[in-house]
Amino acid sequence: MSSLTLVHARYQLVELSRIPMAIIGAAFFPAASLFFFVVPNTKGDPAGATLATASMVVFAAMISNLFGHGTGVAEDRSQPWDPYTRTLPIGPAVRFGSRIITGLAMMLFSMVPVVIVAAIFTPATISPVRFLLAIGVVIIVSVPFTMMGLAIGYLLSTKAAIATVQLVFLPLAFAGGLLGGPGEAPGFIETIAPFVPTRGSAELMWATVGDFEINPVSIVSLVVWTVGLAALAFYAYQRDEGRRYH
Repeated sequence: MSSLTLVHARYQLVELSRIPMAIIGAAFFPAASLFFFVVPNTKGDPAGATLATASMVVFAAMISNLFGHGTGVAEDRSQPWDPYTRTLPIGPAVRFGSRIITGLAMMLFSMVPVVIVAAIFTPATISPVRFLLAIGVVIIVSVPFTMMGLAIGYLLSTKAAIATVQLVFLPLAFAGGLLGGPGEAPGFIETIAPFVPTRGSAELMWATVGDFEINPVSIVSLVVWTVGLAALAFYAYQRDEGRRYH
């Protein structure tokens, strides 16, 4: 990782710090969802609370990356600063890398309230080793949502990106069974769940923090989604570059 990538990431983090509501919003919604959807239903069930908290962690990762990259990139493209940075001899790797680092930092920050709410209001438990593994896993499972956010941000205008993200994130959460633990979603949701990226991400988290057997179909689907979304994000960037700067 180049020092130039870190410089750009630091600039983006400083820029975000000047918009406190954006940071608060990213951290509030997943924690509020945990409080209203999980806390009332997991009292006296440590294993269930732990798995449901893992679901909310994936939910937080999805929201943070879709809003952070989807609306963030689209908004940046509408500002005078973005055309200037495109003229610098840094290449797409630095821009992509700095955005991903910024997104990871915001994503991890958004999970702090989720962990705090789970620790205080639920019987969820996790060993230090599993907790550290979970941090690594959530970074991995955030990749498809990062790519989805980047694709939306580079393909659409600011207004269209905001609307698209709002239309996408809740259906993905419901379809993947994120608003609860394994087996708690309705039957038709459990049928389609293995074919959406949220389910594969959730199952990896469930297996990391608890006793859960992963469905291979969910993991294959997650890999296919990740590769496809990465290709779409690269295409979106190249398309935007060709239309606006060549």
